[in-house]
Amino acid sequence: MRFSNSFLDEIRDRVPISDVIGRRVTWDRKKTNASRGDYWACCPFHGEKSPSFHCEDRKGRYHCFGCGVSGDHFRFLTDLEGLSFPEAVQQIADLAGVALPQPDPQAERREKERTSLLDVMELATRFFQDQLQTAQGAKARAYLRERGLTGRTIETFRLGYAPDSRNALKEFLASKGVPKEQIEACGLVVHGEGIAVSYDRFRDRIMFPILSARERVIAFGGRAMSPDAPAKYLNSNETELFHKGNVLYNFARARKTTQGADGAGTVIAVEGYMDVIALHQAGIQNAVAPLGTALTENQLELLWKMTSQPVLCFDGDGAGLRAASRAVDLALPHLKPGRSVRFALLPDGKDPDDLVRHDGREPFDRVMEQAKPLAEMLWSRETAGTAFDTPEKRAELEARLKQIVAVIGDENVRRHYQQDIRDRLNAFFQASSSARQPMRGGRGGGGGRNAGRGGPGQPALGPQAAGTGVVSDRLTSSGLVRGHGEQPKLREAVLALTVVNHPQLLREDYDDIAHIDFSHKELQKLWSALLGEAAHAGHNLSRDYLRERLEGQGFGALLKALDQQIRNARLWTATEDAAPEDAREGYNQAMALHKRTKALRWHKIELEREIAEATEAEDGERVQRLMDALHEVHLEGLRLENQDAIIDGFGILSGRVKGAATSSGGH
Repeated sequence: MRFSNSFLDEIRDRVPISDVIGRRVTWDRKKTNASRGDYWACCPFHGEKSPSFHCEDRKGRYHCFGCGVSGDHFRFLTDLEGLSFPEAVQQIADLAGVALPQPDPQAERREKERTSLLDVMELATRFFQDQLQTAQGAKARAYLRERGLTGRTIETFRLGYAPDSRNALKEFLASKGVPKEQIEACGLVVHGEGIAVSYDRFRDRIMFPILSARERVIAFGGRAMSPDAPAKYLNSNETELFHKGNVLYNFARARKTTQGADGAGTVIAVEGYMDVIALHQAGIQNAVAPLGTALTENQLELLWKMTSQPVLCFDGDGAGLRAASRAVDLALPHLKPGRSVRFALLPDGKDPDDLVRHDGREPFDRVMEQAKPLAEMLWSRETAGTAFDTPEKRAELEARLKQIVAVIGDENVRRHYQQDIRDRLNAFFQASSSARQPMRGGRGGGGGRNAGRGGPGQPALGPQAAGTGVVSDRLTSSGLVRGHGEQPKLREAVLALTVVNHPQLLREDYDDIAHIDFSHKELQKLWSALLGEAAHAGHNLSRDYLRERLEGQGFGALLKALDQQIRNARLWTATEDAAPEDAREGYNQAMALHKRTKALRWHKIELEREIAEATEAEDGERVQRLMDALHEVHLEGLRLENQDAIIDGFGILSGRVKGAATSSGGH
């Protein structure tokens, strides 16, 4: 009996391959990570004492690094147990709880029709490709060149052109003997009630073939060349081959990339065809896109088939944030241990194509490095731009968050999200409470000449603060500065406070500032609020406005602690009194060191991964070479840690006051 590909895919998807193999082997406890669906065992195909047989539920594949065998569910049963293919299918179907399909002449006929339709789509694809190279396609070729696409990229994605004609494709297919019923069934012409004569669906458009998981053309997307076209992008209609909500553009190619030896290990969902193609040309081949609509549950499941934690990439404008918010709600009910999503937000007004076209992949890589976990995205969405300054508002926030995470289907994940929400609420409300305490000291609470000395009954800064930069016990235990040490890293404190005190930097260097990735949790929250307030203020942005709004959101105590930390280190360029040119100089230095440190961190992670692979392959020479490189990275990291307070020509920072000459004594 012949089984349809859709049936085989269905039962494979229902049964984790570890369930099939686990009945014949004993998993190694040290190397196996069951929460990620990653399993190791001694190979059942050859005798061995150390486990080199590996299977992954996400890929539905197994491979032995010792003897080289590999395959899927069915291959394992046919090779190990000598079953016939139908017998193997029967076993997997039984595990899946799915009955074998009965012989169905109509189903077989539909399968043949599908195959015929795929052949028609292939003919149409070649027609569009050929038309792109004709005189009629000159305008489309010029457009693709303007978008920076190379001939190789155009060929890889099989881009084409639909001529500005009502009948060109229809007549071409008819000349090849394709009956009109098949042309209509493929969605290549507009037909039906009220239409006397069918006509080509795509006219005067650049054509993007949409491939199935088996890399057959099943639909098209068309980009209008005329600015007067009613729809800039037009997709094929729903057909026997194509169901838009179940397909991701570039799925097959991205899946190969994530599974290959050099795969990126994750997949990135962007918004459009051109974003995917531009990223591919820049060397980022693990990107996919929904087909002009919001992400669907089925598309999210496709992403999870490729990776346990895909990155959803959205524009940083209002529409992009709304789309990201919808994706948060879409993903929450389906979370499982080891299965989530991250969110990457692009600079406002930019898309992936813009970022990589002129400067290569580095700007986009920076955005990916700063991708936020779902929990952080949810928290930012619910707290940004709102002051929770009354018990009623705080109670409302708590109730809303509890209701949101209650939809998570997996009990364990739901429990951990509930705990995460409690921790965040406790820290957030304690911070708000600290900010409302009456305090005396420097002007505006900003840490002036008397900051840190305190007064009778003033608990904000302890007696050690002036000499060591250690904040009070109350602030330390408040949750504001827990999680990443007692206080933020000095370099991060410089970046944050310099921008707060000199917000003109936001207008001059917004892209870099918007994508600073702080390791300190409370600085992450502060930064999200700061960017929101800056966007709201527009041209009216000033230090006083920014401080007032941030303090109103509960960040007053954190700002005071940052100010004290900076003054104790005598990094005067970050204070409000520094001249603009000194503030810019200090900011530039701190940002350069921050970026270099981040690059070293990623280099370290990559080296550690390569060391693990070389160790597993027992390549001692490569292990030693990589260990030497890792040591050099470590030494450079130590050197960078000692450069925070060194600015050429200043030594210890001058503390030059706005509008005044440079002094040697500072304040």
